[in-house]
Amino acid sequence: MANESAAGTVVLVHGGFVDGSGWQGVYDHLKNDSYAVSVVQNPTISLADDVAVTKRAIDAASDPVILVGHSYGGAVVTEAGTHPKVAAVVYIAGFVPDEGESVNTLIQGFPTDGPQPPILPPQEGFLSLDREKFHEAFAGDVDALVAQFMADSQVPWGLEAAGGTISEPAWRSKPSWYLVTTVDRMIPPSAQRDMSARAGSTVVESPGSHAIYVSRPASVVALIEQAAMSLTTTAAK
Repeated sequence: MANESAAGTVVLVHGGFVDGSGWQGVYDHLKNDSYAVSVVQNPTISLADDVAVTKRAIDAASDPVILVGHSYGGAVVTEAGTHPKVAAVVYIAGFVPDEGESVNTLIQGFPTDGPQPPILPPQEGFLSLDREKFHEAFAGDVDALVAQFMADSQVPWGLEAAGGTISEPAWRSKPSWYLVTTVDRMIPPSAQRDMSARAGSTVVESPGSHAIYVSRPASVVALIEQAAMSLTTTAAK
């Protein structure tokens, strides 16, 4: 699907434990479809810092911006998405906090009878995933060698990032889309459905692990382009 509008940028925001390089497959698809794309490299030390980094990327982008967040990146785009250049927010298996909520408060309400993320006890204020369990938990449908690299190249996730609270959620004023990953062992699919329903998001479900942006980039791109085309159609009316 080609981009019918020369204006605008897709801004991709990664989550915890990983960096922006995981977006390469999504980036390549979008570029092939003639979209402008910016990949944010969040330090994931604190939510405030990550929002500031994301807003700098939005400032530098051509508007309208389609802001995309994966996992913890969902919290980042929820806070950063109130930026006036942002026209839509897209969540990829992402956290969708409301005002005063954080990733931590959302997790407290998740089911406890299913698979639990293998998060190790914090070390010096940072969280990491058990490397031996990373593949199964985070990236079950990713090639084993790629998943091993992701596990070994983890980016420590700051407690201040997971505990950072939202001041004004973008989804209350901007249209949103949500990709539910039905084989997710990090964020339960039922929790994804609950969060996306509360936000009033347009929801698509796809079989895939938490790392669907790596394993099935075409599914992620399809939702992003659905959001982009919706905005183009609305603008044309």
